[in-house]
Amino acid sequence: MELINRAIYTERIQPFIGKDIIKVLTGQRRVGKSFILRQLKDQILNDNPQANVVFINLEFEEFRHLRTDTDLFAYLDGKFDDTKANYLFIDEVQDVQGFEHVLRSLQAKSTCDIFITGSNAKMLSSELSTYLAGRYIEFHIHSLSYTEFLIFHKLENTNQSLMLYLTYGGLPYLAHLSLTDELAFEYLRNVYATILLRDVVQRENIRNVDFLETLLHYAADNVGSLFSANNISKYLKSQRTEISTNQVITYLRALSNAYIINKVSRIEIAGLKKFEIGEKYFFEDIGLRNCYQGFNMQRDIHKLIENAVFLHLRMLQYEVYVGKNHQSEVDFVGLKQGSKVYVQATYLLSQPSTEDREFGNLAAIKDNYPKYVVSLDDFNRLSLHEGIIHIHLREFLSLESL
Repeated sequence: MELINRAIYTERIQPFIGKDIIKVLTGQRRVGKSFILRQLKDQILNDNPQANVVFINLEFEEFRHLRTDTDLFAYLDGKFDDTKANYLFIDEVQDVQGFEHVLRSLQAKSTCDIFITGSNAKMLSSELSTYLAGRYIEFHIHSLSYTEFLIFHKLENTNQSLMLYLTYGGLPYLAHLSLTDELAFEYLRNVYATILLRDVVQRENIRNVDFLETLLHYAADNVGSLFSANNISKYLKSQRTEISTNQVITYLRALSNAYIINKVSRIEIAGLKKFEIGEKYFFEDIGLRNCYQGFNMQRDIHKLIENAVFLHLRMLQYEVYVGKNHQSEVDFVGLKQGSKVYVQATYLLSQPSTEDREFGNLAAIKDNYPKYVVSLDDFNRLSLHEGIIHIHLREFLSLESL
């Protein structure tokens, strides 16, 4: 299978190759972490053909016996060569109970350069921060960005291509399938079921699976809407489903730990104060959001635009928040290395009231950081309202920096 280089990630990781720090690639299953590991391995062997590489993919049958740190220690015994540069790659490391003990021992002895992937944020954050604090660096891998989607599917940057991206999302394997509801959504439904079972139900010991799925459908239907666990609990009670607020919070956290959804908190723009209640949730992959939702482009387009903008900001490594400025709201505030960017996402500016709202909310922010209104209006890029940039979604998703 052809390996298409995802340079945005390999170039971030490359400077750390050979450094005494564990490289951790995190992200939802099927976003391409395994292929990026293989690309890094190939790069290492290309630069040093004599390197000794040990590669373990814990989803493969031949590694199913590696279930504990004792199993992993035994397997690695004798695998490294003191006369060569040694590299260890472990894919889906969370499937080995106590893996952190192995990594800590190998790093303490400077045995090898270590690269791992994982698909559960709770597991990785707790084990790694407890046993390997300061000894690892994390790289979050997302599903394909829009520009990557065009490359993988050999498409031109057109409105039709954008609609395909907003429909089927960016899981890399889709490049081997026809982008049709019958084929693509069938694949996506299988991925959805696997993630829900392996990374949520089994790993988080979820008992009420029916409610978990109901909650995920609720999140999908409310992409871009402010809601709280308490409101969800009240809604469910109105539907004669008794679920406590704490259980709602627990299940939302479990879905976030598996990288299915992302929680986006609200901040007060003036002082960057974070609000404790009221947040938005966005899907890590748009296609997974659509495949079980009774997808309708006309009905959902505004939700998908907002989700796509969120994913692009995260791919550009922004911390993303919902902004509150007095009585108005800004869809996204992106923070990165002391800088900010503000983004309003909307479908069309067809009414003067819509234009006044989208531009007015940004114009009310009295600083000089970049401000964007992103929509599907058919126009050339232009600057309006004192430097606020109105830009088509296709062009915004093609920007390499903001």
